[in-house]
Amino acid sequence: MATFSSKPIVIDGKGHLLGRLASIIAKQILSGQKIVVVRCEEINISGSFFRNKLWYHNFLHKRHIVNPKKSGPFHHRAPSKILYRAVRGMVPHKTPRGAAALERLKLFEGVPPPYDRQKRMVVPEALRVLRLKPGRKYCTIKRLSHEVGWGYKDVVDRLEEKRKLKANAFHERKIAALKLRQKATADQAPSYEKLAQLGY
Repeated sequence: MATFSSKPIVIDGKGHLLGRLASIIAKQILSGQKIVVVRCEEINISGSFFRNKLWYHNFLHKRHIVNPKKSGPFHHRAPSKILYRAVRGMVPHKTPRGAAALERLKLFEGVPPPYDRQKRMVVPEALRVLRLKPGRKYCTIKRLSHEVGWGYKDVVDRLEEKRKLKANAFHERKIAALKLRQKATADQAPSYEKLAQLGY
């Protein structure tokens, strides 16, 4: 992502490592690039699920240091909010520049309608298969979020199944139309030669 684009860059979060993806996103939004991340629930975290679960439950016990009734750290359960918090920690979000940068970021679970027909990118520097040593344990944010109280795992899974079926049907229609077009142009080729002989 070295070049700057006037259109928002749509990133498919599946298979990326949380921290590495967050650092690249933070750098891009600070430079003025608009970024959309879809399928946040499929982002990976290095380390076993059990270890990450213990870490998150420890985080849930963090309260306001003086008065626990006041709003201390907010413990977001949704995968998109977990990624948002990771990015926010890498951005000077209390300054106008940092706040404006976070406005350029949109995060979604699943792939909502405007982005399901757009080209989605991956970030090679953040892909788990390229950056995590083979054999190391990892878990998905979807499983971790579901464990700590995110209640929309089944809803997102159901909507993703419907979207994949629609995408496959669209792809098959597109391939069939392309084959018909190629056949039609092949059939018309001799008549073009005849017209050329006649001077057209």
